[in-house]
Amino acid sequence: MKRLKLVLIGGGTGLSVLARGLKQFPIDITTIVTVADDGGSTGKIRNEMDIPAPGDIRNVISALSETEPVLKQLFQYRFKEDQVEGHSLGNLLIAAMTNITDDFGHAVKELSKILSIKGQVIPSTNSSVSLKAEMEDGELVYGESNIPKRNKRIKRVFLEPEDVEPMEEAIQAIEEADLIVLGPGSLYTSVISNLCVKGISEALVRSSAPKLYVTNVMTQSGETNHYTASDHLRALYEHVGEPFIDYVICGTQTYNEDVLERYRRENAEPVICEIEELEKSGIEVFTSQDLVEISSEHYVRHNTQVLSKMIYEIALRDTSTIEFKRKKDS
Repeated sequence: MKRLKLVLIGGGTGLSVLARGLKQFPIDITTIVTVADDGGSTGKIRNEMDIPAPGDIRNVISALSETEPVLKQLFQYRFKEDQVEGHSLGNLLIAAMTNITDDFGHAVKELSKILSIKGQVIPSTNSSVSLKAEMEDGELVYGESNIPKRNKRIKRVFLEPEDVEPMEEAIQAIEEADLIVLGPGSLYTSVISNLCVKGISEALVRSSAPKLYVTNVMTQSGETNHYTASDHLRALYEHVGEPFIDYVICGTQTYNEDVLERYRRENAEPVICEIEELEKSGIEVFTSQDLVEISSEHYVRHNTQVLSKMIYEIALRDTSTIEFKRKKDS
């Protein structure tokens, strides 16, 4: 059996957690990571050095690393605010390597070798970019970190400059993939920001590989207020220009009042998965009663082990008899 090639597209915590879960399986993993972040240490380095934002790249490299735990800890170590301006050591190393190689993409490759990662980490572009949003009321908001703060419905997001080129390795990975996974993570600022890079969306549409979208468990204040699973897909399609998702993984759990109240305080709510509506549009929907776990503090998260196994088995479907039992809402 050939070794399956999975491409993960996204950023933020969602991508790194998913990558960490999938690396236990016998697959080739390539992550295509957004570089539009402008907050904290990442934003300072990006602005001062005019390089792509390193933060999400750093997190995914750490997640895929197979090296000694101490080295991984060192890579993720963040200085206190009065020490080197609160930067993480990993961000500083990426910045230093970029200066040495004069190429951000090459710097990421070299650090990936040092940390002995399982797979590839590819920036969606090798250029320094900023994310902008046009709200439904016409307001333009500049900067990834500022977009959710406006707490308005987003019409579209786009990059500045708009004509940045994608990494050639990213396009090649999409063309050679057996399965392409988008999400989980912030819909506009982590997932769609990658699709705004010229050539990425076109490669997705051209690719014969099935495309899977992992919906978030909860909506995100200021970004996906009141969004259902269908709303998430609609936003993806509007930015790409046509429908392209084949599979969706989403949760159908119900939550007690303690959980719901905790998220109401954050202006968030469960993402509703309209299974029948999605299936009528030709999408296969997968779920599991164990897909979501709830912490003692009433936080809701994907169960990474369950989610990773689901994705792996979906990737195996063409070469294996392993199938999922799809579960419909009662």
